Order: sequence, then C-alpha cells, then structure tokens
Amino acid sequence: MKNIEIITSSQNAQIKLLGKLSQKKYRHKFGKFMIENLAIIYDALRDGYAAESLFATQEFINKHLEKFEYLQKNSPDTQFYLIDEKLNKQYSELEMPSGITAVYNIKKSALVQGQSVVYLNGVHDPGNLGTILRTALAFDFVNVVVDETCVDLYNAKTLGAAKDAIFKLNIIEDKDCEWLKENKNVLPIYAANSNTGTPLQKFQAQEIFCLVMGSESHGVSEDVLSLAQESIKIEISEKMESLNVAIATAILLYKLRKGA
Repeated sequence: MKNIEIITSSQNAQIKLLGKLSQKKYRHKFGKFMIENLAIIYDALRDGYAAESLFATQEFINKHLEKFEYLQKNSPDTQFYLIDEKLNKQYSELEMPSGITAVYNIKKSALVQGQSVVYLNGVHDPGNLGTILRTALAFDFVNVVVDETCVDLYNAKTLGAAKDAIFKLNIIEDKDCEWLKENKNVLPIYAANSNTGTPLQKFQAQEIFCLVMGSESHGVSEDVLSLAQESIKIEISEKMESLNVAIATAILLYKLRKGA
C-alpha cells in the first residue's frame, strides 16, 4: 500500500481546510471542493480525474480495500491521509460520514464553440441542479452556464446528485446576464415557460441553441426572458400546475437534442 500520512490532531491544517470547504465562500476563495462519496471518486478517477488529496478512515479502508488500493495505484500525484472517525465527523457535511473524502481543484472551464448550451437561471434546489447537470451530460449537452442566482455548484447535495458529471461538463458562471447579452446574436436563446410559448411538440429548434431553465417557483426571470428569441412550453394536465425543473429539463433536452 502506498505511503499514507497519519493525521491525529483536529488542529491540523488539512483538517481545518476540510472544515472550511463546507462553506461556499471558502470553496471559491481556495478554488477547491470536496466529495465524500466513494462511487463518485472512483468513477471520476476511472475517467482521468484524480483528487489533489484524499482522506480515509481505517474502517473505510478495511471495508473497501480493493477500491482504495485502486485509488492509490492510479493517483500518483494525490496525497493520501489516514484519519479517525472523530476527525471525519468534525468536518463532514454528511449526517453519517462515509469515511472517505477527496479534495479537488475547481476546474476552469470554457464552453465548446459550435455546441448547444444549457443556461440555468435561479435553480435554488441543489438536488435539482445536480440532476440537471447529470441529465445534460446524458444527452450530450456538455456546455452549461449557471447564473449567480443559482445554488452553489459545489454544494454537497448538488455534487451528490450530479455524480461525476461535475468533472465532465464545461461549466461557467454568469452574472447580470452578461453571457446571454454577449451571445444573444450568436445562437438562438429559447426560454422554458410553462405559461406561454410554443408547445414543445410544435417547436422547431435550430441545430445549435441555448436553452434557458428557470427557478422552481418563479420560472425564468423577466430579465432573462427579455433576452430570449422564443419561449417553449411543455403541455401538461390541467390537474398539475407545473413540472419539477429537473424533469422539465430532461424532457426538453431529450426532444431538442440533435437527431431527436
């Protein structure tokens, strides 16, 4: 087994850093985030995304020895640390700490030119945001723009729902609709709108476009709607007021993707 540094003190600089990474302001200050899920860490590494540092308890190692050894063998630049359950509980964002924590650098992304974009406006629920990211990847929409009114990308619940999509997408953040304003004449902007707009089954999308999805309670904001060329609605039963934003996104992306 690769050399692993033992940490026993709650005052250790690495443990203090982990505690800070549970807060958005420190994630962005240090440009790092943490994941406490073996499946995500393991799948990310298999796709070439190694952690900067990894912390594990002895109990976790004993229980998942084969996968832990895989992580060590295939992460030559990752620093491994052994911690106890008490230290794990000190910083963990989970009610029941998993016994493993990986720290990653926040990737500086750029959108791929010539491909469609999913733009998220005011998505407040981390589970919805994470599910949308995973759904976008599933339908080959690799460009995502998240505005400043959305929940933080690196929230633990967002990451839990996104799985390893967080590593595979090109994600940038927008403020005051700057990206939309710069690109409104570059590609058509379609806004999801449950009240008005062309019914999805009658909508003809261009090959490359930007699809805007809004908040769970208010939909797309007026500022963003004013920048859209067209609106799309999903017709649903009168017995229901609206669809969950993650479900609505999945329906729209499935229908609007190339070759659908």
